[in-house]
This record gives sequence, C-alpha cells and structure tokens, in this order.
Amino acid sequence: MNQELLENERIDDLQRGGLRVIQRADAFRFGTDAVLLAAFAAARRRDRVCDLGTGTGIIPLLLYARENTITVDAIELQPDMVDMAARSMALNGLADAIRVREGDLREIRTLLPHARYDLVTCNPPYGKAGGTLLNPEESKRVARHEGSCDIEDVARAAAWLLQNGGRLCCVFPAQRLLDLTSAMQKNRIAPKRVRLVHSYVEKAAHLCLVEGMLDARPGMTVEPPLIIYGSDGQYTQELRRIYGL
Repeated sequence: MNQELLENERIDDLQRGGLRVIQRADAFRFGTDAVLLAAFAAARRRDRVCDLGTGTGIIPLLLYARENTITVDAIELQPDMVDMAARSMALNGLADAIRVREGDLREIRTLLPHARYDLVTCNPPYGKAGGTLLNPEESKRVARHEGSCDIEDVARAAAWLLQNGGRLCCVFPAQRLLDLTSAMQKNRIAPKRVRLVHSYVEKAAHLCLVEGMLDARPGMTVEPPLIIYGSDGQYTQELRRIYGL
C-alpha cells in the first residue's frame, strides 16, 4: 500500500512504543475522548475487537499499544478515511493485526460475522439528528452528527457482533447518557459500568464512558468521576497516567 502522505496530511507520534497515525489538518482529528475510551475499554489478552466508525484508526492503535495480542476489525464509512487509516496501519506494520474495512455499520450483517467479537468500541456521533448545527466539513459532519448512523444503530450492530458476555464500550455526551443506556438495553446489552468525565471537579460532567455486556444480568457500577484538569489548569495525575506523560 502507498504510504506517501497526501495533501494536508501529517504523521503524528502517539508517544506509545513508536506508534504513529496519519491525520489531515482539514478533517476530523482524534481528541481526548478517544484516548479516554481506549483506556476505559482496556482490551484484554487475545481479545477479538471491532471498532465501529474508526475514523483515523486511533482507537485500535491505542488499544493495541496497551495490549499487543489483540486483533481488530475497524469499520469506517468514508472511503478517504478508510484509505488514510489503512495507510497508518501499514506505516506501523500492523496491517494484519488491525484490518481497516470500508462499510456502513447499519449493514453490519453483510460485513462481519455474528457473535465473533469479545469487545466492540465506538466513539459515535455526538450531535442528535436535528438538534445541533451541522459542520460544513463532510468528514467532521459524519464524525460529529447523527445522520449516517445513530446510537441505536451502534447498539444494534454491537449486539450482532458480540459473543455472549462480550463488551460494548462507548464515549458519549453526559447529557445523552440515558439515550446510550436505553439503546443498549433495547439490544440486549446490559449497562454494567459508567464513569462520568468532568473538565474540572466543580464543573458538571460533559462526557460519559459506558461499558455494556451482551445478555448479562442487570446491575451497574458507577465509578469515581474522572477529572481532566486540576485547579492549576494542568492535567490531573490520572490524565497524565492515561496519556503516558
């Protein structure tokens, strides 16, 4: 595969064992939410993982950096993002371990096998359809706003992919926590673990990290809040640990 950079592309060092990712200055780029999700999901030894809406492929790379025995199928709708993510995997020598596929997660039954995966991850579009101002950039619009898929589509796809007891891990706006947990429950995925993310300890939560388990009994643990910044405006000790600083 041609790994040469295209116009407006750059290579960013993830500061994790030499892993790198190709990104475009004019397209959606990964942020703290992807880093937090990868740490929260914590792939286990030899997990078979599917990342839905992989974008640049950042979540599979971060998962692999923590556990290099996993294999990942990464699904992405936008052909240009698929090409860029696939080149990132080739750049890192991970094309066999992390397979990037073009496809619509709403058509998951035509893309990937049933009940094969131990872990499904997703950083889904945050903006509710009709509820937010759409971004004029197509890649950012697809990544940030429901339209090409919504959270129920994600939960439905995960229910198809996961084996019994398999996990779905998502990051989502805290104000839409009920939307996420309801979508999981409608698709036989029991919310089992929730962690709220706050910019500052005195601020309301702006993100939630949620883990659900397919066909599990009810019962959910609410973990201690995750605080991003201390009173000095610097990353907290936990955030520094997550980022490997």
